[in-house]
Amino acid sequence: MSNFLQRTLTGALFLVIMIGGIVWSYWSMLLLFFIISMLGLSEFYKLAGIAGIHPQKWLGMAIGAVIFFLAAADARLNMYFVFMLGFPFIITLFFAELYRNSPTPFQNIAFGLLGIIYVLLPFAAWTSYLFPGNGIYNPHILLGFFFILWTNDTGAYIVGSPLGKHKLWERISPKKSWEGFIGGMAFSLAVAYLISHYFTDLSPALWIMLGFIISIFGTLGDLVKSMFKRSINIKDSGNILPGHGGILDRFDGLLLSTPFVLALLYIVNWVKQMM
Repeated sequence: MSNFLQRTLTGALFLVIMIGGIVWSYWSMLLLFFIISMLGLSEFYKLAGIAGIHPQKWLGMAIGAVIFFLAAADARLNMYFVFMLGFPFIITLFFAELYRNSPTPFQNIAFGLLGIIYVLLPFAAWTSYLFPGNGIYNPHILLGFFFILWTNDTGAYIVGSPLGKHKLWERISPKKSWEGFIGGMAFSLAVAYLISHYFTDLSPALWIMLGFIISIFGTLGDLVKSMFKRSINIKDSGNILPGHGGILDRFDGLLLSTPFVLALLYIVNWVKQMM
């Protein structure tokens, strides 16, 4: 099978699973994001191992699972109660390191926590934000987020491949260009405006703002992931998606754009409640 055909088939299956899982129900989205976050966390710990650091993979994933479902329950439980439940689980990473006799306990604990913060929390944050407190699950904002994110990547490639002359961050990602970045943003803003006519949960102005945020921080997320990979001389974070690499390769933009997207949405909701 040619690499192009492999990439096409994997990409098509990926889209079907992602869109289907998000649209079907809150619980299918929850399961989908849980699986993705666990696979991504496993990949991150594997990359740390290649770098010579050995976080406690299984304990970190178990703690991550607890935090993920506590975040999903945040809409039902008091936020401080959820935090107090989750904090002791995180502390167990420190205690467990006592039994390992490792020469790098600082790094092991730090990367165990970093994996949870970097990989798992963005997915958990979406499950908390989208919890159907009124019994009605609305996938529009999450779908719009992904459509804009995917369009940014596609637009950057379409514009950057033939026109890219000025390097965006050559030390980290030699193929990325300012032309591609601007092209990706233009495509993202166009799709954000188009989405606003169908997903009317948010105003057109807010969708456009999200387009800017997703384009900027999605691109930075890609660069951060490239920085990690370049530091350990690997091409892909994994091989679970034939022709596309690993989970971190596919969701790098989500990981660093989600905090800013949700921060804006929470601020807008708070302002509306205050008015």
